[in-house]
Amino acid sequence: MTATTYMTALNGAQLLSEFPIGDQFLAYARRVSRDELRERQNTMFRRCVARAWSVPFYQWLWGKAGIERGDIKSLDDLQKLPVFDKSDLMASIERAPPFGDFHGRDGYPENERPPVIIHTTSGTTGNPQIVPFGPRGREVQNLLLARAYRLHGMVDSDVVHSVYGHGLINGGHYIREAVTHWTGATFIPAGTGVETRSVRQVELLRSFGATVIVGFADYIKRLAAVAREADILPERDLKVRMICGHIGQEDRGALSKVWNDCEIFDWYGVADTGTIASEGPDHDGLYVWEDAQVLEIADIDTHAPAAAGEVGDMIVTVLFKDDIYPMIRFNTHDVTRWRSGSSSLGLNFRRIDGFLGRSDNMVKIRGINVFPSAIGSMLPATDKLTGEYICRAERDENGRDTLVVVVEARHDPADRTLADHIRSALHQKLGIDVAVELCPAGSLAAMTQVEVRQKPIRLIDARRKQDPART
Repeated sequence: MTATTYMTALNGAQLLSEFPIGDQFLAYARRVSRDELRERQNTMFRRCVARAWSVPFYQWLWGKAGIERGDIKSLDDLQKLPVFDKSDLMASIERAPPFGDFHGRDGYPENERPPVIIHTTSGTTGNPQIVPFGPRGREVQNLLLARAYRLHGMVDSDVVHSVYGHGLINGGHYIREAVTHWTGATFIPAGTGVETRSVRQVELLRSFGATVIVGFADYIKRLAAVAREADILPERDLKVRMICGHIGQEDRGALSKVWNDCEIFDWYGVADTGTIASEGPDHDGLYVWEDAQVLEIADIDTHAPAAAGEVGDMIVTVLFKDDIYPMIRFNTHDVTRWRSGSSSLGLNFRRIDGFLGRSDNMVKIRGINVFPSAIGSMLPATDKLTGEYICRAERDENGRDTLVVVVEARHDPADRTLADHIRSALHQKLGIDVAVELCPAGSLAAMTQVEVRQKPIRLIDARRKQDPART
């Protein structure tokens, strides 16, 4: 008996036919109607539901909610199903260590079980969670990220420098596979500042003639500062023309400026789902891959659909994950809103504003919801700041909550005029008064861990230490 392997389980031409990229994607997204998209989604959704019923995790989750086989007939019934999040997956792993009962591999006959790849999340919201992949789910994720890169303008002649981490974390491997499997570009897997020192990375950018950098905006911005410290100037010594990464609420103008006014592109996804949405050349929101995902934007507290223009949690149903780890109504706890209006590119896919923060990392200060990851985009655009910051939530002896925003000053951390300017700008945008502290350039790196983490720390909630009831 010949075992199924990763490669024998795949048909690359068939996957490209199902999920086109490049010019074929643009033609498809302009041609397909909303009704045709819905019909496609329903066909894929029914297949995922049938698969999920063979998975103990869903038998438990849906059974607890009173859902029986046959109750869910189409996407019209989607909101009858309960949402789940990372905490449910971690509980699954505790019930059935070490892999949990959500992967579904045991539901196959022994001679038909697909191979499984195990990665983990980055652990930015707690202990890392395992993320299992089957061949189809893995390779479609890769293909959809390549779709995003091609939409950004990546071409076969590009040299792509990646600063995503490796090891157990999915990120760096996933990016490498997307570029090398589905584009003709040359790929340099530099990794984080721990894997390849920042100074060495800058040297590699120059020696290999990198034209594209992919990764998280925070570290890419840090690399620009390291380059200048080493007298390697982007405008003189480097060929970087494009940055593709997780930009979110970062000041893309400032990021572009330190990299010689290169073009910036955003995309959004998480380890469990793969790429969900990507910016296009119109720079007008992120197009949701509606031929592969169903995205709901839901009220953070009730999970009801968020009102038009309102922010809410992104809840995702992955329509192509019907081999290993089906994913139906997964709450990412990442926050966004729908973008209105038609696409200037003529694409019939809906758009979102991109990543606006995390609802489980949101702090409520005197009745106002504040997303620490969004503070960076609210800082004044000035050369006097490095762009690095961290927020500290405190509670005084009277029980009054205060937010302190600590910001790196490039020159004079004692500049009270600058601090007052930042405070005024944040008050105008947040609607509440916050305290501002300036600190020397580079001094926050140990706290934010920008050199070693995929996603830097942006919040220290000191209230948890001050109030035992919060721990």
